[in-house]
Amino acid sequence: MDMLSLIIKFGIYGTMALALIAAIAVVTLRNLFHSALCLAAVLIATAMIYAAFHADFLAAAQILLYVGAVMTLIIFAIMLTEQLGSKTIRQTNRQNLAALAGLLVFVVILGRVIFKTPWPVTEKALASKVTVMELGKAFMGPYVFPFEVISIILIAALLGAVVIAKKDR
Repeated sequence: MDMLSLIIKFGIYGTMALALIAAIAVVTLRNLFHSALCLAAVLIATAMIYAAFHADFLAAAQILLYVGAVMTLIIFAIMLTEQLGSKTIRQTNRQNLAALAGLLVFVVILGRVIFKTPWPVTEKALASKVTVMELGKAFMGPYVFPFEVISIILIAALLGAVVIAKKDR
């Protein structure tokens, strides 16, 4: 293995480690704004992984849609809710042990599924290239309904944040 391939491999693994650390920080930090920033770091690391695997369109879509639009919406919702970081509001819950048990069950089930599933990789599958035109036709054809549903959910979340912020006053 030449030096460039080794550097690229360690870079990809480093990016995956960064995404994992930031994802853990998303669910463990007590400050909601800091958790949102860590979520943005996870999304950017995911886009970097897409770019490393030559999925340029997915990397660009990840940055524009998730980091750009969704994170802006989340940050606005956090900023509109003034008293969310107040000292009088509990920042943790009592479900730590239940969440840990659920996580362990999920990891065991997921591990069994991953290790028992055959993953055939053929030369035809490796040689196939999906163009941006084909992706665009798929997004505006059979997958247009999920995108419309997501836009309605995001608008509802923004309106919900505004209603919650108005009630606090």
